[in-house]
Amino acid sequence: MECRTRNWRLASRKKALQTRAAVLQAVRGFFQRREYLEVETPHRIPAPAPEAHIDAVPAGGWFLHTSPELCMKRLLAAGYPRIFQLCHCWREGERGSRHIPEFTMLEWYRAGTDYSGLMEETEALIQSVARSLRRRGRLAYGGRTIALASPWPRITVGEAFVRYAHTTAAAALDQGLFDEIMVRDIEPQLGLDRPAFLYDYPAERGSLARLRADNPSVAERFELYIAGVELANGFSELNDAAEQRTRFLQEEAYRRALGKRPYPLAEKFLEELHDMPGAAGIALGVDRLVMLFADTTSIDDVVAFPPEEL
Repeated sequence: MECRTRNWRLASRKKALQTRAAVLQAVRGFFQRREYLEVETPHRIPAPAPEAHIDAVPAGGWFLHTSPELCMKRLLAAGYPRIFQLCHCWREGERGSRHIPEFTMLEWYRAGTDYSGLMEETEALIQSVARSLRRRGRLAYGGRTIALASPWPRITVGEAFVRYAHTTAAAALDQGLFDEIMVRDIEPQLGLDRPAFLYDYPAERGSLARLRADNPSVAERFELYIAGVELANGFSELNDAAEQRTRFLQEEAYRRALGKRPYPLAEKFLEELHDMPGAAGIALGVDRLVMLFADTTSIDDVVAFPPEEL
């Protein structure tokens, strides 16, 4: 009895962990049916992609990866056209109701498509998982019913700023308020009745995405929101090595200006980027996906051991 009392938190997660297992099984089945190869890449790497607001955890002179992105793109460049991976990632200092320092990521990459094609595939993935869990085309979350039938709404970042924040994305960037306005005014409005794609980010927030050929002021990047929860982040992948090096150097300079730990450049990735075909890729937070299907607002409910319990 004493042991059961001590472990009541762990015991209370049993249903959510069963949902988690079913979600993972459904995800793997989806990609296997589409002839994707499941891959595993190292968790400890010499050089992460520099991102101003994401900090990698040092590990023996290298770093625990914040994402398997760079290694997976090297596989694309080596001739693997459809790959996916389910893996643990680490980000220093991230903790909250939707954040945990060690979390599970789903990433997949597909040659010969762009961010529009990947939006369609993301939609199909979530619908497939829902069918596997017998959710009948809808998702109950936080007292709301989210309809999953296609097509899902798509809204540009520019439209979202005007509609929900009554300003422009350009003005928000100039004032240094872009991220604050996104979190405070825009994200809570997205995907409340149906999942929604937010796309065409300003070039300044392009990350590793290519710029639109017909409008280089925006990047071919999107994020998926369900019930106000940011679930996934995808791109048409940048495969211009010179442009990618410039972006890395600019982001690393910004990191250092903020007083953050310096990263070395990911030289092997940059060298091989010339060989990467036109492709699109996406990172999806598995823990958040399970939160949605388990109808819980806390990430602690869908992992076996939150860090505070170790």
